[in-house]
Amino acid sequence: MNKIKWPMLVYSILAAVCIMGIGIAIGEQSVLGAVFCVLGCFVIMGLGFKTKKKMRENGEL
Repeated sequence: MNKIKWPMLVYSILAAVCIMGIGIAIGEQSVLGAVFCVLGCFVIMGLGFKTKKKMRENGEL
């Protein structure tokens, strides 16, 4: 059985929350909320890809 990669799990959950936030912001007609959620999603996913690259280079994946 494979070990859980906790940082990757946290990043994926946070990205999913941001995507849900986009839907909620659209439902509430909040442009500012949608913009913040989109930016947050880009940042979190970027950090996740950066962490994945570092883990791959270190042989942890």
